[in-house]
Amino acid sequence: MKNVNFDDLKGKVCVITGGAGVIGSVISTGLGYAGVKVVILDINEELAQKTADHVMQSTGSDSAGFMADVLDKASLEEAKKKINARFGTIDFLINGAGGNSPKATTQVEAMDREHINELEKTFFGLDLSGFQWVYDLNFKGTLLPTMVFATDMLKSGKGSIINISSMNSFRPLTKIPAYSAAKASINNFTQWLAVHLAKTGIRVNAVAPGFFLTNQNRFLLVDEKTGTPTPRGNKIISGTPMGKYGDPEDLIGAVLYFLSDLSGFVTGVILPVDGGFSAYGGV
Repeated sequence: MKNVNFDDLKGKVCVITGGAGVIGSVISTGLGYAGVKVVILDINEELAQKTADHVMQSTGSDSAGFMADVLDKASLEEAKKKINARFGTIDFLINGAGGNSPKATTQVEAMDREHINELEKTFFGLDLSGFQWVYDLNFKGTLLPTMVFATDMLKSGKGSIINISSMNSFRPLTKIPAYSAAKASINNFTQWLAVHLAKTGIRVNAVAPGFFLTNQNRFLLVDEKTGTPTPRGNKIISGTPMGKYGDPEDLIGAVLYFLSDLSGFVTGVILPVDGGFSAYGGV
């Protein structure tokens, strides 16, 4: 029987994209405490290195931050050269880069006849460039890093990839069609790739967070002037049986499980971490 702990993760190298974000930085620190060597990739190199410094100072585990654009394959390949030179072979990948934008968000949750003269507030007024950017950031920003960093796992014959999905991949939320569509695509891609790579020794799974306050969604959930929940924020809390937002630390257990050999026969799974949101029917 395997030891029931995460000791198999010690000394392994994990790349995490979007690693300087709210969720990414917390996951990175959790990995550090498990003895993982953590490579923080972010579009902002200064923040990436600052996060890596925090991981090292807090956990004692080796860490480094590099600039990488998840929408630019050449940028990712350049980052991989630096990672291999510093840490050697990459064992794990967490595709954490993503986010939403007001430009890809409708002003109203649902149309009625009155909105026919206010189409700019509806689906028909969406900024197409904003829609494309959100979709690309979330989906293409998962696809390209996987193409680049998983090649090390092919050579070693073992590895784990974790994609960060969302609960709105299962049930699309109002107002955010681009983000919902992209996260649904990530679920499908996770399952497809899990099958495609199953015999190579690489496992592919996804974590689907429920509602966590991040820099990307704060404008939707918190009133900027008062700091109180918006009507949308109140609906989310009332629709989550635990009655609160998730804390990024709540994701660490799921991440460690998917990376560890304890989940050695688990691939193609999308795991909700949502406070019961997906189980609740509203009554």
